[in-house]
Amino acid sequence: MLIFGHPHLASDPFYHIDSPEAIATTPAGSTVLFAWGIANLDLVSYCNANDIPFALEAGSVKEALFAENAGARFILVESALAPSVQKVAETYLFDAKVLAYIEDETQIEAMAFEGIDGVVFAEAVIKVTG
Repeated sequence: MLIFGHPHLASDPFYHIDSPEAIATTPAGSTVLFAWGIANLDLVSYCNANDIPFALEAGSVKEALFAENAGARFILVESALAPSVQKVAETYLFDAKVLAYIEDETQIEAMAFEGIDGVVFAEAVIKVTG
């Protein structure tokens, strides 16, 4: 299981962006993060065209399917949605890893028993504006 943002474990952060200009302010090789949506298709295209690793936030199984097909490296979802998305990811052999947002380390074990690929604490997400 991948764990992002735990205070006692080293991990690379996600850089939450809202524009291609914001990408320029992130460290080279970092993973940018934004929500799946029609309004962000330009960001998906930009990242794919420039080989920039990206993660997408999905609010449903359908959005997770779109995120996988868009080329996301990670799909971030709320913990309640994670088991459903993980099951679909395993059925269709997603390349992307399914990560659940969690607030407390006691949730790590529950997500592990559900077979979720990883968890993300809020501290792992850095907001970047462009």
